[in-house]
This record gives sequence, structure tokens and C-alpha cells, in this order.
Amino acid sequence: MARLLETHILLKDSYNIVGPIGQCGVGAVYGAEDILLTGRVCAVKEITPDPDLTPELRKQLQDQFRQEASILARLDHPNLPKVSDHFTQNDREYLVMDFVPGQNLHEIISQTQNQQTYLAQSQVLDWADQLCDALNYLHTQTPPILHRDIKPSNIKVTPSGLLKLVDFGLVKLLTSDEARTVTVVQGQGTAAYTPLEQYGSDDAHTDIRSDVYALGATLYHLLTNHSPATARERFLYPEILIKPREINSHIAPSIQDAVLYALELHPDNRPDSIQDFKTALHRAVVPSRIAPLLLTKQEWQNAIHKNIEVMIAAVLLIVTAMVLT
Repeated sequence: MARLLETHILLKDSYNIVGPIGQCGVGAVYGAEDILLTGRVCAVKEITPDPDLTPELRKQLQDQFRQEASILARLDHPNLPKVSDHFTQNDREYLVMDFVPGQNLHEIISQTQNQQTYLAQSQVLDWADQLCDALNYLHTQTPPILHRDIKPSNIKVTPSGLLKLVDFGLVKLLTSDEARTVTVVQGQGTAAYTPLEQYGSDDAHTDIRSDVYALGATLYHLLTNHSPATARERFLYPEILIKPREINSHIAPSIQDAVLYALELHPDNRPDSIQDFKTALHRAVVPSRIAPLLLTKQEWQNAIHKNIEVMIAAVLLIVTAMVLT
């Protein structure tokens, strides 16, 4: 893990490092003061290349980073932090973006879990709509942009209730020539939210539906307080995924169906787009207070299978009564 920058180091003669916000294997994120704009606090993301890379590959990654950073800087959406600057210093790459105050969704889930309750379905749907809007915006850029690391800890809720998708660490640009795929850092995301096609170093098969899977896994976690079984575990043990309503019966059957639709292991079996997933989420949604009274199609089938003998006996009794009268 790369060594953290010391407090009060000045980057690019502009950004005074206040302290680290987070750290991972490929770099860190710092809070910083913009000394050229008094009062502005920003987040500076540092990406440290693998020291074992050849000079040629290091140069290639640097060029890729600059290309992608320039594209991110052009993005403008209320649910995405604005990237305002990017630069290289001491062989490290930096992205400067808005500092987003508030808690991340992982922290909120932990609090809810400690209170032995669940987040309101209506609240989760509101957040889902905001995330769908942000991801649809990314996916409809030219070329399309994949996030590839959607998870609760990468999503913050501001004090005003606005959601921000804050981390672009594994972002990928889809080009017409997949040999030219641009990725800022190497990585596969976090296991519970990562689709099977994103495992391994070759991510040529990832596309928009990979983000759909990660969003579905995030909503599963928000609705149940539990992250879903990983795609790898499910590939080996298909029955290991617990259905959301078995954990939280207040989830509407249609919401469960939509989440499981997004979590299909094969991309071809998932929604084709974020908009398709959003439509599925809002299909005949019922209030959470009556959701426990309703059954999904699978639950109906299971109930019929378990009670088939009783149902046959009831039908015979009705027929007998009709004959005798």
C-alpha cells in the first residue's frame, strides 16, 4: 500500500493537503484546501502506479489516466461530484473533485442494522432512482462510461438528501475497439457487488449490464442489511443466494423480482440497461406495510406444491357437496 502524503503538503502550488479521507491498494483520497479559491474544500484522489511496471507501461497508463480524467472533467450531473482538475506530480496521478459531505450508504446500513430495523422501502427507491439517473447519464456518454465499482461505501448522502456516486477508481470507457479500453487502475471491484464477468484481469466482457449487477447488489444490501452472496459463490453453489423477502418480508414482491433480475449471473439474463432496471423497480410497487401479505409468483408456486394434497381434498369436498345437494 502506497505511503500517505503528509499533512500540509502543497500539490501543484494549489492544494493544501488537510488529511486522508480513505485509502486503498492503488492510492488514497485526501481532503484539501484550494488556496487559489479561499474557502473551497475539495477531495484529491491520488493514484499510485505499480512500481514494478516497465517505463513503457507506466507511460501508457499515464496517457490513459489523462485521457480519462479529461473526459470525467467534462461530466456535469447533480449526482456526480464535479472533477475540476487533474495533474501528475512525483510520478503520481491526481484527480481533484468536489468534496462531498455526509455519510456513505455503508455507514447508514450499519446504523440501521445496529438499530435492528430496515431502511424504508420508499427511501431505498428514492436513492435507487437517483443512482439510475447518474448511471444512465454515464452510460449514454460518447463513448459510454462504466463505473465498475458501485457499492454502498462509494455512495454518499449529502445533508440535503442528494446522493453522490463519489468514486471513479475503476471507471472504464467503452470504445469501438475494445483493445483500446481505457481503465484508470487495475482491479475487479468489491466481491459482493462484482459480476462474474468482471473477475480476473481480462475485463473485455464487462459492459453496461455489469453496472446493473452492481446496482442490484447494492439495493439488495440496502433492503436487507446484508450483502448478497458473491457471484463466484453463486456459480459454485446456485442456491446460496437468499431471496430478499426471506430476510425482510416488508419488501414488495415486485422489488424483489427486480433486484434478483439485476443479479442474474449471465449478463444476457439481466436488464439491458439501467433504464430497463428502473422500469422493473417501479412495476406495480405496493406499500411496504402490506408487502408481507403478498406473495411472489415463486412463493405461490411453492405454497401450491406444499399444500397440493389439501387443495385436492378441498376440491373433492366441494364437488361432493354439490352432487349431494
